[in-house]
Amino acid sequence: MTSTIPSPAGKPSAASARTSPATVAVGVLRAPRRRRAGLTFAIALAVVAAMTLAAIFAPFLAPYNPDAVDFAAVNAGPSAAHWLGTDSLGRDTLSRLIYGARTALLGPLLVVIASTVLGILLGLVAGWRGGWIDAALGRVFDVLFAFPSLLIAIMAVALFGKGLVAPVIAMSIAYAPFVARLTRSLVAAERNRPYVAAYRVQGFSGPWIALRRVLPNVTPIVGAQSTLNFGYVLAELAALSFLGLGVQPPTADWGAMINEAQAGLIGGHFLPAIVPAVAVVVVVVAVNIIGEEVSDRIGGEIPA
Repeated sequence: MTSTIPSPAGKPSAASARTSPATVAVGVLRAPRRRRAGLTFAIALAVVAAMTLAAIFAPFLAPYNPDAVDFAAVNAGPSAAHWLGTDSLGRDTLSRLIYGARTALLGPLLVVIASTVLGILLGLVAGWRGGWIDAALGRVFDVLFAFPSLLIAIMAVALFGKGLVAPVIAMSIAYAPFVARLTRSLVAAERNRPYVAAYRVQGFSGPWIALRRVLPNVTPIVGAQSTLNFGYVLAELAALSFLGLGVQPPTADWGAMINEAQAGLIGGHFLPAIVPAVAVVVVVVAVNIIGEEVSDRIGGEIPA
């Protein structure tokens, strides 16, 4: 004879909750939202992949030399010869857009990699050791938080000169505390888990546990969150180039292209400025969509 365990009064059982009409209705309502999110993620991934491939294979995809000047085609509109027109020096806008993707994507990629590696190391030390080391690193992070990353990059340009190297190094330092703070929270939570105590009982050293067991558990979440920094860095580096402090002419760069096209705006030549501006916006939005989706799938709830 089988016995059934009644559910608590006033509460439906787990089986009935799983098959209740309300649960089914919620699932049906959420399905189109999940499909839309999946489609948006796929489109964003395709945009970033296309831009990356364009940057890698720029010499094969660009129809012209990005620095080739043609005074006979100054500020020309879109045509069969120049699909996106030309700028104030007759240079092909599409070719400069494709070549500009190299510096536009390389700079943020270097910043994200450097800031993630540095932030993970500092956050791991702070979260694992705790005590005065955690407090000291926390004060250092607070000082860096007080200065916007763009301001730190401008200060680096003032000290070391214009170009891409100084802003990349400065922004790597500026973004590292954000990664370190997240890593510190995750490591502090992992440090108190039973598996860490089990390794300690077995005689494994603290550094071995931190590097071989705790670090692999937190790295996917930190990496997913660091993806969001890519879009912010791209916009800030483009702003530096627009101000004339980043990548210098005649090197093709999206921010520099917007700066060079300012004079043409007065004469009604909007395309040389609109094209790189739209490219910046599209890539930033696409990267943020990818970062949010990856964070949702991997990270779940991030500890404060």
